[in-house]
This record gives sequence, structure tokens and C-alpha cells, in this order.
Amino acid sequence: MVLNVNQFKEKLRGGTRSNLFAVTLSTPDGLESLEEISNFMVKTAELPGSTISPIIIPFRGRQLKISGDKTFDPWSVTVINDPDFLVRKTLERWMSGMNNHEDNQGVDEGYFVDLRISQLDRNGEKLRTYILKDAWPSDLGPLPVSFDAQDTLGEYQVVFQYQYWTTEEEDLIEHGDGF
Repeated sequence: MVLNVNQFKEKLRGGTRSNLFAVTLSTPDGLESLEEISNFMVKTAELPGSTISPIIIPFRGRQLKISGDKTFDPWSVTVINDPDFLVRKTLERWMSGMNNHEDNQGVDEGYFVDLRISQLDRNGEKLRTYILKDAWPSDLGPLPVSFDAQDTLGEYQVVFQYQYWTTEEEDLIEHGDGF
């Protein structure tokens, strides 16, 4: 089969742009909402992935590989610090509610939220939205300050743990119903 540039262009249809995305950082009840500001202050993120680890079964000198458990890597975002520290203060309060500084105590439930990241087209319409189920912040990175950091905005990393992801379009196989 011979492929040419016109066939490639037809299949590509402009592709997706890495810089066209929207992140919705939800927060637990009782905390400041970040849903509106997060679309502006989240500088970088990633669409989530997943891994199915193989179970290796030795058989007469060969290795049979069958599917094992699915795992989901932590999800990280880079946040531009806003002048009111709204995002950072809210994340600090959220994490303190889970485990505070003074006595290592916190809530056992109610801190899970669903987070969303959407790939957008060039007109701002959602192409696909991923929902990270039961997420919570596990790592709030430092916010560097420096006299020699000219012409830069302050930013920091936030890492979220979550149980699994799905899509808003609900086209994923549910409950092992097959292909």
C-alpha cells in the first residue's frame, strides 16, 4: 500500500493541539471553588494513562503473558500562582483537612472529588473529556522565589492521586462486558 501526503492530510484533519485544553479542579464541600479559575491557572497537565501489568506464567521454557491488574499513575499539573494565592491556599486547606500539621489528624472521608481535563478543538469545543474519579492532592510542590527570576511568573506542581479514570462520552467498556 502506497501512502502519500494527501492521504495523510485527510486522516490528520488538522490533528489536536497540545495547548488547547481545559482543566476543572473541583474541591470538597466547604472549600473555595476552583472550577472557574483552574481553566486559566493550570499551565500544564496531561491526559491520563493506564497500565495493565502482565502476569507471567512459566511454561516449558517459555513465558506466557496474560493481563493482570490495571494501575493508574498519579496525575500532575503545573499551576501559575495567582496574586491572591487562591488556588494554593485552597489546596493547602484541602491537604490540611486530610492531615493537619499540628497533630497529624484529619478527616477519613469527604475529601474525594472528580477532576476533569478536556482536549479542545481550535474553536474551544470539547473533543474528549477525561474524568479522574475520587481524586485528592497528595503533593503540593514548592513555590520557588528568587531575586534573579526576572520576567517569570511563579508556578508550582500539584500531584493528585485518583482511583481510576473514565470519559464523559462513556464509550469505555463497563464491568467487563467485552469488546
